[in-house]
Amino acid sequence: MRRRDLIRAVVGSAAAWPLAVLAQQANRARRLGVLIGFGESDPEGQSRLTAFQQGLATLGWTDGGNLRIDYRRYAGDADRVRAAAKELVDLAPDVLLAYAPPAVVALQRETRSIPIVFAQVSNPVGAGFVETMAQPGGNITGFTSFELTIGGKWLAALKEIAPSVTRAAVIINPDNPAAGGFLGAIEAASSSLGVRVSPLVLRSPLDSDVRALERALEVFARQPNGGMIVLPDFAAISARQSMVALAARNRLPAVYPFRYFATIGGLMSYGIDQVEQSKRAASYVDRILRGEKPADLPVQAPTKYETVINLKTAKALGLAIKSATARRRCDRIIVPMSAFGPKRTCVAAPHESAFGGKADIARRIARYEGWSC
Repeated sequence: MRRRDLIRAVVGSAAAWPLAVLAQQANRARRLGVLIGFGESDPEGQSRLTAFQQGLATLGWTDGGNLRIDYRRYAGDADRVRAAAKELVDLAPDVLLAYAPPAVVALQRETRSIPIVFAQVSNPVGAGFVETMAQPGGNITGFTSFELTIGGKWLAALKEIAPSVTRAAVIINPDNPAAGGFLGAIEAASSSLGVRVSPLVLRSPLDSDVRALERALEVFARQPNGGMIVLPDFAAISARQSMVALAARNRLPAVYPFRYFATIGGLMSYGIDQVEQSKRAASYVDRILRGEKPADLPVQAPTKYETVINLKTAKALGLAIKSATARRRCDRIIVPMSAFGPKRTCVAAPHESAFGGKADIARRIARYEGWSC
């Protein structure tokens, strides 16, 4: 081969090599690690992951196709979340999705380079996850659940639905970085609402911690005019059946942060649609997989909150909730289906009912509750 041909061949192959590497990288399946606190059989966890996968699919990502998703669950176990975070980071994924503060804390300990998208986190600046909401900096960004000031609204909602309440037990996990802010907002609103606040601790969903809370609530409930607020924390979420049962046993009107507390018998919830937020989280995972940096993606705050009231629970507590109040405040009203026919539970929107529209559902609810419309 002549010298000129040899040089041309070497230069040509050198130029083609980076293009071949880039093409290979573009064609390879990307890898995503998901760390979630719900157990594998928990329907709430399943609904979030299904919504997230649907969000990814609409953006062109399919598990087992151009994306491999590795899941780890910790079910409120502090030791397990640390081990699960290490397992995921050791897999060297392209991006990580973290549900709730314990997952973010654990992953942040393990990596400062792999991008992390969080969901269902409050006060990410105070927790040290991001520098500011607008400019997160570092390798973490995501979607928040609540502003800390919502604590005052939970207390106001409790007072509105149960006007006789003058004492409120606040179920709190001091280890949650947002807990102090929520409690501060509740305490700031308490004097104007005429309510004395009593923080009661639940650090984990372990039986020993739940039993300790049970004893504390029994003591609290010996005095009249009590109510309860459950702050958003994975300990309370994991033990949600116990939270609702304790409120019912002690006849305490209670306000919860998420809809699924009300659907299992809690009196009232005020918070975001977490399933919808999971779907939105897919958009940030997509953008990072396509080359954007977490530091450049602003933390997204909620734009809509929903109120849910369980009328069966209200009736059991002897609370006379006026239909006009329910229609004004509620996004969802949970009614025993004896108001409509077969005995089962219905979650109905006052403004959007499958049973004949707003006026019809109001009449049927009124018949169930004995209201006059």
